[in-house]
Amino acid sequence: MMRNRWTAERISDQTGRVFVVTGANSGLGLATTRALARRGGHVILAVRDEKKGRRAVAEITAEHPDASLEVRRLDLADLDSVRAFAARLRADHPRLDVLVNNAGVMAPPRSLSAQGHELQFACNHLGHFALTGLLLDLLTAGRDPRVVTVSSINHRQGRLRFDDLTGERRYSPMGFYNQSKLANAIFGWELHRRLTAAASPVRSVLAHPGYTATNLQSSAPVGLWRVVLGRIGNPILAQTPTDGALPQLYAATDPDVRAGQFIGPDGLAELRGGPTPVRLSPTATDAETARRLWHLSEQLTGVRYELPTTA
Repeated sequence: MMRNRWTAERISDQTGRVFVVTGANSGLGLATTRALARRGGHVILAVRDEKKGRRAVAEITAEHPDASLEVRRLDLADLDSVRAFAARLRADHPRLDVLVNNAGVMAPPRSLSAQGHELQFACNHLGHFALTGLLLDLLTAGRDPRVVTVSSINHRQGRLRFDDLTGERRYSPMGFYNQSKLANAIFGWELHRRLTAAASPVRSVLAHPGYTATNLQSSAPVGLWRVVLGRIGNPILAQTPTDGALPQLYAATDPDVRAGQFIGPDGLAELRGGPTPVRLSPTATDAETARRLWHLSEQLTGVRYELPTTA
């Protein structure tokens, strides 16, 4: 547990730094965007619904009129949208300082993405894998550049179904959510390993929000999971998005953060509390599993990382 609980008030001046936050129009993404903008960062809200993105900008600028914000459309479940977003960003920005891979979907009925991948794996993992790879050169040019990948406590319960990634044979909404969060954790750690081996200036850091009340729970399908997560769990156990965003804000901004760290709440069972380094599951740091997932992700997205070489 951190001796003095870290809060967003401890974020240093971020003026001149450029951030991309996926899923920035609500929940953790909105809280992250608000905190970064309040400290002077230029935040690009990468959102599927631009109308909701503009509404989020209006909400933030009502509180902070000088906030530097822009809205850009990004549907992480559609790899064509990911490529288009990256191409437009590269045309308009010479560098990117921090990418916060925050967006996600949770426990929907089985459905497939535009490219035929299971929706949660497509949005939560493949979209962020592709986006990070396509923006890596911009990040390399950044100032104290970081990739923050948001996973979950649930990654420890996940397993990769390499023989049934689309859930065609057997689908469990929460089982496939846990799989996608494990994929996030594996990706963030393996990205760290590869960046370090290439002597890259980019830091890969992981974070999780504990148990935070967001629209992920309330938008889960009607039935058991909405009752358990939304109506029962949230009022009793959940923290607010403002508090839940602290681990990813710490990972994105604090000078003491080390590459490869996993930042989560310091409270009981990591459900709530101030940000602190926590442990990844053994599966998340298994080299062979990471190699297999990385290779598969390159095949499924068509994105191969051009990592800088050691000078």
